[in-house]
Amino acid sequence: MLLDCAKPVALVMCMVSLCGLFYSAFLVPASGVEQRGWDSVVMLSLAAGICLTSGMLFRESAEDDAESLLRTLPVQMFCWAVAVMVVLFFASWYLETHYVLYKDVRRI
Repeated sequence: MLLDCAKPVALVMCMVSLCGLFYSAFLVPASGVEQRGWDSVVMLSLAAGICLTSGMLFRESAEDDAESLLRTLPVQMFCWAVAVMVVLFFASWYLETHYVLYKDVRRI
């Protein structure tokens, strides 16, 4: 009974931690790439802990004990979200340093 109530709470906490990771990686105003990177690493470790704990809760309720931790919903959601965010982070880093999105008319 308590495990069935804990699963949705753990899943919501997992999603909130991933939203916090996205916010620290992309939406923090007026911060450099290095500072955003370090803040994102801190949030990544926090989100990983929450998602792995949620995955253990999901694994406990499975009838088949041979189910891997990587096959649970919170851990799969974490892996996919982190993979997408890493690609987007490096793309934004590249675009910020090597591509100018506007033409500065004062320099001409």
